[in-house]
Amino acid sequence: MLGDNIKKYRRERGYTQEELSAELHVVRQTLSKWENNVSVPDAEVLIRISRALDVPVGVLLDLTPEEETVDLTDELARVNEELAERNQQLQRNTLASQKRGQIVFLSFAALMVVILVDNPLASLLLVGACIALSLLILYRNLSLFSESAVSVSQMKALKVVTIFNAVFLIVLLAVCGLLQAQVITLTAQQEQWLLMGVFSGLFLFFGALSPRLPYQRHTGLRLPWTVRDEDTWNLAHRIIGVISLPLTLLYLAAAFSVSDMELIGTISVIALMLYIGIPGVISLVFFWRKYH
Repeated sequence: MLGDNIKKYRRERGYTQEELSAELHVVRQTLSKWENNVSVPDAEVLIRISRALDVPVGVLLDLTPEEETVDLTDELARVNEELAERNQQLQRNTLASQKRGQIVFLSFAALMVVILVDNPLASLLLVGACIALSLLILYRNLSLFSESAVSVSQMKALKVVTIFNAVFLIVLLAVCGLLQAQVITLTAQQEQWLLMGVFSGLFLFFGALSPRLPYQRHTGLRLPWTVRDEDTWNLAHRIIGVISLPLTLLYLAAAFSVSDMELIGTISVIALMLYIGIPGVISLVFFWRKYH
């Protein structure tokens, strides 16, 4: 980059920023911005820099011999556009880091509430508030968190999943609160139906939307290898889409064949492990073969 070259040759010539900026008749802060690729000098100043450092303009601009005949103003405009894109990406990354920090803080706050608050109902309400705020931050910054270009259908899928997560958690917390306060009671049969309904609904819902989820680190099957490679991510989520319906049918068949609540709970856990494990193992093999 132009700024890196200015800094490199300034140091080779033994100039300080103050000395070179004085020779160029600019303030030191302006030279610092050029060297840090925040902005670029205009054509006239670039020629003065070239003379002061005794370095051809083409070398400062990283031009090949074939390119040295290009118009200097056009080349500076191109460099300026590249810098603008780079700075925009840096700002985007900084903002994304801030939002991730807010989500992590709210998650930590929810954990502290669970540990420190003795009142079950108050604990549920506070945890629910932390989760709701986290999901709101996530929803408002979905495109910011995406690692690749997001199509309209992919963004729609992300929004649907985020809204579903929020509604599901709110309903779950509300039911837990009502059960804790003994406002409602469930029979053993009703608990079984509720458990099977929740697992079946989750399997089918995420199976339908998983193939459309874009590559990102916040919504989806976030395994160490899927978040490191877009092809691995896409493969894992396509597999979820394929296995969701047959796995749900097998889960319901197994759950309906028993009446003991503990057995149904065990079957539910096994089904969940298969739902995550099958795409997880296949995508891990794919990732390993791709990079080894």
